[in-house]
Amino acid sequence: MSDTNASFQADEPFFQALLTPHRSLGRTGFFVLMGALLFGWLVTGAFFLSRGAWPVFGFFGLDVAAVYIAFRINYRAARAREEVSVSRTSLDIRKTAPSGKSEAHRFNPFWARFSVARHAEIGITGMTVQGEGQNVPIGSFLDPDSRESFATAFSRALATAKTR
Repeated sequence: MSDTNASFQADEPFFQALLTPHRSLGRTGFFVLMGALLFGWLVTGAFFLSRGAWPVFGFFGLDVAAVYIAFRINYRAARAREEVSVSRTSLDIRKTAPSGKSEAHRFNPFWARFSVARHAEIGITGMTVQGEGQNVPIGSFLDPDSRESFATAFSRALATAKTR
């Protein structure tokens, strides 16, 4: 029974990360922004309507609709996520697109290589896991500080998996 327990512990992930895109404007902020835009549209639109410039009212409404659509597309893109886990025997990456379609990648941590592309002024511009004929980019939607943090923690986890 101790052999089974030891192999179970060997497969337990000791590093897990859920990577999600950062969005600076939350749900409440979005409603406040749209409310302010609608209020501004109605006030200025009423002014232009009263002056006989009715096309301005419609075109200004199109601007408000365009802002709304842009934010909805942005929030849809925020549904993307990447789950990364490292155990002694496997490195698993599950990428989920905003549409909900997901793809899984599995590597042997002993043969996997983590590559980081850096720019002198920006920092990390790209991260890739390579091995076993696969080349999987990860964390492309992260901000520079989050990329640095993830790269440090993930590199440490991968080194730990190789020494265990």
